[in-house]
Amino acid sequence: MTESPEFAALDALSTEELRERAFHVARKHLDVGFYWDVVRHLPDAETAASLDGAFNTVGPTVDEWFALFREFEGHDFGDDEPLLRAKFIDYLLKHDSAK
Repeated sequence: MTESPEFAALDALSTEELRERAFHVARKHLDVGFYWDVVRHLPDAETAASLDGAFNTVGPTVDEWFALFREFEGHDFGDDEPLLRAKFIDYLLKHDSAK
């Protein structure tokens, strides 16, 4: 199976640039589900464990979510980096209309 030119171009980017692009697209689409999925895979599991993701509970506001992700800018994702890269690339391939 050969990789698409779009995949190859995205795969050549740094993880941080992939994260920035994916977050930009998710913000445009107000895709809270994408953010929740990423948070569950971040190395700091305590942060994810404190958020239950239910829309009917009192929890972080969208601004607090963005602040949380800003904390992870330039963060070393450790062993989870390949998984997060794959999530970012997959999300961009499926949702980025600017490609």
